[in-house]
Amino acid sequence: MAQEPEKMAATEKVNNDTESQIQGEVASIAGGKLDVAAKFLAGLSPEVTEEPISTKESRKLLWKIDLIIIPILTFSVIIAAVDKIIISNAAIYGMKEDTNLVGDQFSWVGSIFYFGFLIAEWPANILIQRLPVRKFYGATVLAWGIMTFITACTSNFAGLATVRFIMGVFESVVFPTCTLITAMWWTVSEQPIRVAIWFNTLSSIITGLLSYGIGHAKTNIAPWRLLFIVLGAITTVWAVIVYIFLPSSPVEAWWLTDREKYICLERVRKSNTGIEDKTVKWYQVKECLLDPKSWLISIFACAINIPNGGLVTFAALIVNGLGFEPLITTLLGVPTGVVGTLWSLIFNIAASRLPGYRCILIVVSIIFPIISAVLLWQLPSANKVNLLGAYYAFYSYWAPYTMSTSLPMANTSGHSKKVTLNAMFFLGYCIGNILGPQVFRANDAPKYHRGYIGLLACLITGAVTISLYGLLCKFENTKRDKMQGGGPLPQTEEELREEAFSDKTDKEKPNFRYVF
Repeated sequence: MAQEPEKMAATEKVNNDTESQIQGEVASIAGGKLDVAAKFLAGLSPEVTEEPISTKESRKLLWKIDLIIIPILTFSVIIAAVDKIIISNAAIYGMKEDTNLVGDQFSWVGSIFYFGFLIAEWPANILIQRLPVRKFYGATVLAWGIMTFITACTSNFAGLATVRFIMGVFESVVFPTCTLITAMWWTVSEQPIRVAIWFNTLSSIITGLLSYGIGHAKTNIAPWRLLFIVLGAITTVWAVIVYIFLPSSPVEAWWLTDREKYICLERVRKSNTGIEDKTVKWYQVKECLLDPKSWLISIFACAINIPNGGLVTFAALIVNGLGFEPLITTLLGVPTGVVGTLWSLIFNIAASRLPGYRCILIVVSIIFPIISAVLLWQLPSANKVNLLGAYYAFYSYWAPYTMSTSLPMANTSGHSKKVTLNAMFFLGYCIGNILGPQVFRANDAPKYHRGYIGLLACLITGAVTISLYGLLCKFENTKRDKMQGGGPLPQTEEELREEAFSDKTDKEKPNFRYVF
């Protein structure tokens, strides 16, 4: 996969340092406190580093990374999403009746998942930093797979709520881990399209087809219970695959040679955000909490995920409420995955091609679900086809969210600061998904007009906050340019490597520039 000319020029620079020079250079980083990448570089022999990195070599490695890491992240997110959203189809397959859910209890079954997510989010991010990613992530995937099995055994609201809460605890690891892994493996310019691929809505396709097939199964097990049993088995198998193939960092990838690991680190070094450090630095935590950009991007995450939380829980009920039979309803959910994923890919490709316009593109992409929300609110209920079209179009809301997910990592340096912002961002995600199901109330069914008004307000809030975030990033870049005489100061290869792997924050790096 081709890189930009400036990226190629950077990767083709020759590193002629001897082993002792490399060790001396890296040992000075952050007062001797080295991150994982710096420690690896300190132990490399000259034979690995002295040969120039060619365009062909770098491109071949990028393909290798894409072919191994992207599928792992993609299927992890899809399986997590399917385990989570299948509750919508389970509702029309008799789960509400079998578990005696009344009133707004179904809304709370949807929300309580994210209470578990919310409580576990901060500890999970700390554990991601402290523990080997491969082992920790594999264990949590296995744990939520077990909880999916247990969901099939529930018989009342208390049981469902308990299982969903615990499942939320274990799934709180998924997105922070995938985001941190993305920052480790790809450059800032490469991240948007990769995030758009793994952070997709293809789970709707799998959920629809699987539900349709199980709906035709002739067994003594209730269809909604069979859904959770099958998904639990799939998730358990996937936990083993994650444990085998997902490395904790590029330097621990068993499927890379030392030369490939070195090239990998040289590629991401230009992002100037570091790789990994196991020490929690509390001044970086404080810096993150006092940064207004951190709060704006977190509020945006909350606002844009209120629609997500509502649709995850009520999608099948909304379509079923238009007058479609349960089996047909499951199939009608399939196009939503296509719409969300394609729209996300289109805008993320545009964002990768147009540096400096990402926040503008996010605002533009929000306009489409805003129009859809108005149509869902105002169209007469008898206009079934147009309502279904507006419902599909509303899934374009996924594009602005996926475009935003790489911003916290791209605009943050210092591992403790990245972990803190990651937690804030996904706390926003979590709160939004808690509020989402509450927007759709039982007494508003099947039209849910007040729900669509609530979604409209959330989308407008998202557009405002991401606009302010982009303006602050642009202001900070302009201020730094003026202080440095018009742009980043030139640095030697040694200075570039020292700064990139120093685990300093973006505020501590004068040459750092924000993506917006």
